[in-house]
Amino acid sequence: MNPEHFLVVDDDPVFSRVLARALTRRGYQVTQASSAEEGIEIAKLQAFDLASIDLKMEGASGLTLIRDLRQLYPDMRILMLTGYASIATAVDAIKLGANQYLPKPADADQILAALLEDRVNPDQDINPEPMSVNRLEWEHIQKTLREHDGNISATARALNMHRRTLQRKLAKYPVKR
Repeated sequence: MNPEHFLVVDDDPVFSRVLARALTRRGYQVTQASSAEEGIEIAKLQAFDLASIDLKMEGASGLTLIRDLRQLYPDMRILMLTGYASIATAVDAIKLGANQYLPKPADADQILAALLEDRVNPDQDINPEPMSVNRLEWEHIQKTLREHDGNISATARALNMHRRTLQRKLAKYPVKR
C-alpha cells in the first residue's frame, strides 16, 4: 500500500517546493506548510499518512508538532528532518513519537526510505572514527541547551561562556563528525 497524503512542514521554501515536486512525481498528494503552527492547522482539516517536519523553524520548533500530529493520527509515519542535527534533538524527536530522524541535506528517496522502512538494520556500518572535537563541543552545547529548556543565558552560564559567543556558535550549522 502506498500512502497517498504527505505533509511537508519546512520553512525553507526552495527545499519544500523541490521535495513536494519530487514526492508528487512519485504519486503522493503533497501539502506544504511553512511553520509548526500552520502544519497543525492543516492537519486538523485533512488526514495525512506521512509527514516530514523540519526541526528549526520560525515560531515553534518541529518537535512541538510531532506530539500534536501523533495525537491526531496515531498511525502517521513522521520524519524529523534537520540541518541542525544533534544527538539530543534526535532522542527528543523519537521520544515524542517521530518514526525516524534524518540530517539535511536529504533527498526524496532518502526521506521515503526512512519513513517507509519498518526494520532497524543491526548490521549497518558504524563509523570507526570518533567524533571530532568540534562535533563533541556541538553535542555538549546541544545537551546543555536542552537541560536549560532552550534558555541561552542559563546555558551560557552553565558552560562558563559569554552569551554572545554561545549565540554565534548556535547560529552556525553543526560541524561534521
